This record gives sequence, C-alpha cells and structure tokens, in this order.
Amino acid sequence: MKKILLIFILLLLIGCGKKENKKIVERKFAFGTMIDMVVYSKNSTKAKKAMELAFEEIERVDDKFNTHKENSLIYKLNHNPGKFFELDSEGLYLFLGVEQIYNLSKTKYDITITPLMKLWGFFDESDRVKIPKKDELEKAIMMVDYKNLEVVGNKIRLRTSKNEIDTGSFLKGYAIHRAKIILAENGVKHAFISAISSIETLNIKPEGKSWKIGLQNPEDPSKIYHIVGVSDKSLGVSGDYQTYVEIDGKKYHHLIDKRTGYPVRDRKMVVIIGEDGFFADMYSTAFFSMSIEDIVNYVNSTDNLEVMIVKADMSEVYSDGFKKYMVK
Repeated sequence: MKKILLIFILLLLIGCGKKENKKIVERKFAFGTMIDMVVYSKNSTKAKKAMELAFEEIERVDDKFNTHKENSLIYKLNHNPGKFFELDSEGLYLFLGVEQIYNLSKTKYDITITPLMKLWGFFDESDRVKIPKKDELEKAIMMVDYKNLEVVGNKIRLRTSKNEIDTGSFLKGYAIHRAKIILAENGVKHAFISAISSIETLNIKPEGKSWKIGLQNPEDPSKIYHIVGVSDKSLGVSGDYQTYVEIDGKKYHHLIDKRTGYPVRDRKMVVIIGEDGFFADMYSTAFFSMSIEDIVNYVNSTDNLEVMIVKADMSEVYSDGFKKYMVK
C-alpha cells in the first residue's frame, strides 16, 4: 500500500511539474504597417526576449534599407545619383535576388518603378484628383529602367537621376524572414509573424496543427475568401484591394504595369506559398504582371513553391500543389 501511494505521489509531482505552452503576442509598427508576432513557449521570459530580438532585427533591416528612411543605403542611392556606395554581403544578397526576379519576369518586375508610383500619387501626402495625362505617363514610363541601377563588384549606384529605387516590393518580406530566423536561433519552436501581405510561420502549432491563415476577398476585404493551412512556410500576397488611390470615385491600385503606366487590370490577387519571405514578396509582385502560362510553368517546375492567381473575373488559376494547403 505504501509503495502504491509513493508511486501515485511521484506521478502527481511529475504532472505538476509539466509546463504548458503559453501564447505570447506582441505587435509593433514598421514598414508603414502593423507587424504581429505570435509565439508559443513554455518559458515566457525566454520567448519574450527572443521576440524583442526579432523585432530589433526588423527595425535594423528597416533602418538599413527602407527607401523612405533617411541614412538608409537606398535613400543615399536615390539622393546621390552617379555616386557608388559599398554593398556588404547582405546588400549583395538582396540585389542579386532582385535581379533574379527582374530577369525571371522578363523585366516586368522593376524596382525603379518610382516615377510611375509618384505620378499616380502613391508617395504623396495629399490625394491625387485626376488621372495622369497621356504625355505624363509616356514620360514616366521612359524613366522606369532597371538598367539605370549598376552593380560593380560590391559597389552600387544609380547612373542618373531619372528614377529611384523602391524597396516596397521585397523588404518587408525579407525583414520578417530574418525575424523568423532570429526566433529560431533563440530557442523558439512555434511562431507566426504577420505583416498583413507578408507572413512567416515557424514550424507547426504546439498541438501539431498547421497555422490557419485567412485570405481576404478581393471584392470585399472585410470577408474571408479562402483559408490556407501552412507549417514552416512563407506567404506573399499581392492584391488590387491593398493599396490604392481614389480618383473620381474609382480605385486605382499600386500594382502598375510598367509598359502601360496603368494598374494591372486582368487579375485581382496573387498568393505565394514558399520557404522564404523575401522571394515570396517578390514573386507575388512579379506574378501580378507576368503571363499566367509563364507563371504556372515556372512554379510547377520549382520545388517548394506554389501560387494561386485570382483573375479579374474572380476565376482562379492554381499551381499543381496549391490546393493541398486549402482548408475546407
């Protein structure tokens, strides 16, 4: 009887000592949006420290490369045409990736799109009241030219002042991917990071389930369109409902076709599921203007990459493996 009682007490003590995963949520502002970070951990103190380091990494990337941050490398490039600046290994990695997607898109993805973005009023404090004139568009189109960006060895410059680099299509995805790496390096095993259109997941949820992500309906962003379940994946989402200017009661979104100068008209949303937020962000932008056939052929021949394209009529095109992530 004493032996049975002793075993019961030992089991009780072991049970009492078992810690449960706690959900820890932090939210901070960066890149012009709110970034939400969710971590599950049995050690709240350690997890909160890891989250602090991850947010510091996001801030570091923001300060170092953001187009609109004074003293960032990109700001200096944009305001000192003709002058070379040195790239460290991180900078080289970013610009090699950008060039890769520029070539993949057959020049449609172009980070020197700034002249057209400015013309439509996306960088202005005040609302634009009229559609750009034909001659204004023609002039701005001529200014968009990735070849004005020159990388020689570990040095980079804009040859002339005709355009500027815009980091909006890739830097947020890169920053939260770096944050995911920092969390993992500091012992976090289960995490979710959302910057609205850029999402990172670290492993699965503690109970063994995937992270469920609701995709907004392009025709009514207040409603859920589809739910996808992912584990240890990155998401990049580009949509015509995300950022826009309103002129005479009509919305004109920010995903501009550099050939016409107008927002892309034949699709409403592109969703990427991949393994790297940096590339997921760039793919979602580039795929908004590439031919659908080229996109599907590329994605189906690339490991660990899936895409869903929602066309203007709300019909959908999928890569071979996308539907396996959809939650019914």
